[in-house]
Amino acid sequence: MADEGFPIRHSPIDHSHMKLTLKIWRQSGPNDKGKIVDYPVNDVSEDMSFLEMLDVLNDQLVRDGKDPIAFDHDCREGICGMCSLFINGEAHGPGRGITTCQLHMRKFKDGDTIYVEPWRSAAFPVIKDLAVHRGAFDRIQAAGGFVSVNTSGNLVDGNAIPIPKDDADTAFDAATCIGCGACVASCPNGSAMLFTAAKVSQLSLLPQGKPERRRRALAMVEQMDKEGFGNCSNTGACEVECPKQISISHIARLHREYLVATVTKE
Repeated sequence: MADEGFPIRHSPIDHSHMKLTLKIWRQSGPNDKGKIVDYPVNDVSEDMSFLEMLDVLNDQLVRDGKDPIAFDHDCREGICGMCSLFINGEAHGPGRGITTCQLHMRKFKDGDTIYVEPWRSAAFPVIKDLAVHRGAFDRIQAAGGFVSVNTSGNLVDGNAIPIPKDDADTAFDAATCIGCGACVASCPNGSAMLFTAAKVSQLSLLPQGKPERRRRALAMVEQMDKEGFGNCSNTGACEVECPKQISISHIARLHREYLVATVTKE
């Protein structure tokens, strides 16, 4: 029995659960035509991440004996860059500076219709449904995104090399690239310039990467072109959609590196 001085409080009605309609791209393989399929999803909590909401849908599909939706994910902390969904026409969905796994359902309203598609790029073929093959990024990285060092045991401690703080900060900003591919998906030309520029920039600014900076710029841009990515026309969409908010100023640095490398090429 409640004390007279403490009135009984009733729990407020929970308005945090939503009913949504998902229009999801289904494609059985790279050679399949593919189509949009509608899925109603009930009892979605606004505290769920977008991927948790897809987990709920997949659980429902499995229980109904249907094929679950394939989508990439790994760390679910915005670090690995695996989650790659085009949501309502935006890479990683509404919100800035976040990946799909960091997108929460509170960004949507009860009764919303949400379109979910994979990255659209000739260089990123669809594996199945929402999962795409981003091996093109790996090949660009392998072409020159590294430093060659002698590992004979005479290495100098990296922390013992003096580096101007502005250079170190700019290199670190470029190094935050997680290779998710949002820059390619959001670019009307399907360009991978922001990704390539970030990898070139982070190494060209540091002493360890400077000896190979010319060869690196030439090799990585050449590989990028081989993969079928489009050219950069400075629309700036990549910077807007990048979950790590990497600046297109790195693209300008890549242009300078490439120009100097071309002029001084033997």
